Amino acid sequence: MTVFIAPSDAGVQRLGITASKKAVGNAVARNRAKRLLREAFRLSRAELDELDRKFDWVLNARRNLLTVKLEKPLKEFREIVGRVKIFESKSKTGEENVESR
Repeated sequence: MTVFIAPSDAGVQRLGITASKKAVGNAVARNRAKRLLREAFRLSRAELDELDRKFDWVLNARRNLLTVKLEKPLKEFREIVGRVKIFESKSKTGEENVESR
């Protein structure tokens, strides 16, 4: 999964999902991938509420989502939220170098 985030003034965490025919496959596959990503976002509400800022999240679905259950994208999304939380805390303390994968 690829994630893009941007600070938001909306007051809530917002989600956008892309699932292209080229990257994921037919309509059934794209809909399944989008459902998994929406559910991962929904189940991560507690982690998202711990963030100081609100963000607009865009998740790009990949074909490998079709072969896994919800646990894997949920774990991956929560790890990403954890990295954003670390980035936020380092930004507050003035550190500029943040390790990224």
